[in-house]
Amino acid sequence: MAWAIAVVSVAFVLAGVPSAAADASATAVAADARETAADAQTLTPPSPASHGASARWAWPLAPPWRVLRGFEAPETRYSAGHRGIDLMAAPGDAVLAPEAGTIYFTGQVAGRPVVTLELDDAVLVSFEPVTSALAKDSTVTRGDRIGTLATGGHCNLHCMHVGVRVNGRYVSPLLYLGGVPRAVLLPLHN
Repeated sequence: MAWAIAVVSVAFVLAGVPSAAADASATAVAADARETAADAQTLTPPSPASHGASARWAWPLAPPWRVLRGFEAPETRYSAGHRGIDLMAAPGDAVLAPEAGTIYFTGQVAGRPVVTLELDDAVLVSFEPVTSALAKDSTVTRGDRIGTLATGGHCNLHCMHVGVRVNGRYVSPLLYLGGVPRAVLLPLHN
């Protein structure tokens, strides 16, 4: 970190930037480096069981399940990434609670209908684009219908986005859903 501060300070001195501005920028670079290091440590996904969830949730849609886009962890909290998975679905499909919990939020986010379920004090599961008639603080059990797939969202038709946050950090929903069933390769017949 001291190396980053020195490099920034030298760069500003060579560019003729006043010392106070150089010091402020160097401090910002150091803080960003600390946050990046902290993010790298906290992006390690926790065990589902350590947060009160069973090791395997129910899938939020009826089978068959097809993951159209997987989780892509961002390098830092503010970096680009895909903070969830996209499941193949059709508008009107029932969306089911993967575990017992409480409706934490239902409404619009960036013009998209979103339902968020709180499973315990640390785990939030969000579904979009999903509409729901349930009110905030409604209690649901595993498998209860929590909403209906609507249209819109980042993947247009035929997709539902599922995001999981643990203590405010996004992790892959597949950690809780148990992943995707293993593909079975069969021999070719002539």
